Amino acid sequence: MRFILLVIICLLAQLALPGPSFAEESSKIELSDPQTQGGMPLMQALKERQSTREFSSRPLSQEVLSDLLWAAFGINRPDSGKRTAPSARNWQEMDIYVVMEDRSYIYYPQEHSLEVAAEGDLRAYTGRQDFAAKAPLNLVLVADTTRMTGVSEEDTGFYKGADAGFISQNIYLFCASQGLATVVRANIDRDLLGKALNLEEHQRIVLAQSVGYPAGYVQEF
Repeated sequence: MRFILLVIICLLAQLALPGPSFAEESSKIELSDPQTQGGMPLMQALKERQSTREFSSRPLSQEVLSDLLWAAFGINRPDSGKRTAPSARNWQEMDIYVVMEDRSYIYYPQEHSLEVAAEGDLRAYTGRQDFAAKAPLNLVLVADTTRMTGVSEEDTGFYKGADAGFISQNIYLFCASQGLATVVRANIDRDLLGKALNLEEHQRIVLAQSVGYPAGYVQEF
């Protein structure tokens, strides 16, 4: 009986612990090495891929965030610096901004690290739907147009849309493989969000994508 009571107390203590927070970290965070082995088979992940607009408030761990960002647009060929998603002319013009409850960060694939981009909770700015403010994580895909050289301004619109779509699908497949909920959207007040994230004139928001555990998620022990 005492053993059972002890187990129950331990479980309750774990449930009471706050989720991971970066609020007290330094302005730069070195992410753990991504886990690039295993996972759900591709065909099964494609079968499970879907959009979900209801999220649990439980935050993602740093380990899951590390794997997610690498899967989205990390470097998978260190000798050339090429990425997990293609980009037109290998411009690699897309940057990922990581918007969470306490702060927002920019992801640097070369170092696999995060750096603070803005303080405060900007999740509600990442979309006009209510769920954007509730999801624990919103990824904002931003094109740096100074990297897009040698084409017309009209063509840059096609290229950055396609390149953002490749990254978004990587996020979808990772989430399907890990049992996470996600949905991409273009319904964004780009001027408002751009100012909040301290973006420059040449940085253009393309898409935003919410990620989290599904609503009603129960942690398994």
